[in-house]
Amino acid sequence: MEKKNHEEKKDNEQKPEGRQQTGTVTITAAEYEQLKADAQKASENAEKIIRMQADFENIRKRWERERQEFAKFANEELLCDILNIVDELERSLELSQQKSENYAAFLKGVEMILAHIHDLLKKHGVTCMDAQGKCFDPQYHEALMTVEKDDCPEHTIIDEMQKGYMMHDRVLRTAKVQVSRKKQQEQGKEK
Repeated sequence: MEKKNHEEKKDNEQKPEGRQQTGTVTITAAEYEQLKADAQKASENAEKIIRMQADFENIRKRWERERQEFAKFANEELLCDILNIVDELERSLELSQQKSENYAAFLKGVEMILAHIHDLLKKHGVTCMDAQGKCFDPQYHEALMTVEKDDCPEHTIIDEMQKGYMMHDRVLRTAKVQVSRKKQQEQGKEK
């Protein structure tokens, strides 16, 4: 008995782990046909997956090309509108270089160009912020200086040095402003 156990241990030591003995399995013809059909179906599914992966990769590449193309020409309409305004400015410059004495007509032309620019901004969702007299808000305003004033509440915008603009609901450019502050008492009087 000991000799038999010893031989079994020896056989187990010589066989690599995870390796099983090979042998013959007997199955019915119906089971064999079912296995063949399942193998064929698995092969077809694997081919479908490979084709779907290739299709997905092609779609991803096409989408990336279209995204780049869109980003490249996204401002095309805006730029065409700006070119019309550039044409008007160039005509105004030509008139001024001819030393035209009609200052009122030149001024009217500049006003019309400015109106076109405002219309263009409005068309693209850009509006001017009204800051004068409002309470200072750092989300919408940039304080360039403070001025001591007793006749208005503290942190009130008293002068707008550069207009601020919004694009839809987002700040495009903050307004640069002067903000009021209370006059400081002399240090001697406070003590």
